[in-house]
Amino acid sequence: MKLTYYGQSCIGVDMAGAQLLFDPFISGNPLAGAIDVAKVPATHVLLTHGHGDHVADAETILKRTGAELISNFEICEWYGAKGIGRTHPMNLGGKADRGAFQVKSTMAQHSSTMPDGAPGGSPCGYVVFTAEGNFHHAGDTALMLDMQLLKRHGLKYACLPIGDNYTMGIEDAVEAAQYMGVDTVVGMHYNSFPAITIDTEQAIAAFAKAGIRLLLPAIGTTIEL
Repeated sequence: MKLTYYGQSCIGVDMAGAQLLFDPFISGNPLAGAIDVAKVPATHVLLTHGHGDHVADAETILKRTGAELISNFEICEWYGAKGIGRTHPMNLGGKADRGAFQVKSTMAQHSSTMPDGAPGGSPCGYVVFTAEGNFHHAGDTALMLDMQLLKRHGLKYACLPIGDNYTMGIEDAVEAAQYMGVDTVVGMHYNSFPAITIDTEQAIAAFAKAGIRLLLPAIGTTIEL
């Protein structure tokens, strides 16, 4: 499968039969100016929670592509009121078969409010099951003992926040990866704003010390996983 990093927590995963797009925040990201939102592909848009730095471009992309929105009930209802008719609401612990892949909604310790102040439901992450391997997008979260349960899914890699302040920092993200049993991590939710600026070389070294490969692709870069 191919993974494209669009900045912050926005990640595109291209695999046979589907183009998944997580948490599209591009136009408001000062580091993602080279990305043309009008050209970002998606067959499914997955939103982990309602904060603006995760949903800013969701409506535009959903309406342009006709992609299916996958999120919690409250977020799907919020977008339904905006004319998004193709939605699949889920809740924590639920699993759904979407044809080319299966997706499970997992715990995330965070908060969730929509850009207009409406309740954003329970924040979550996703485990995606595919013929090319399973992976996890953690959304915004703190370190949790519950992450040990993800090890049973045989994850090929995990996308984890590493920017600290609002989410896990480097040290906790290393421990999260160990709980999940992954040896490859794609870092996200870092460097977009002063409060989440990190030393990337220090981060890579910290993961390497634990025997884990930390990938920090440049914004707009596509990698094979």
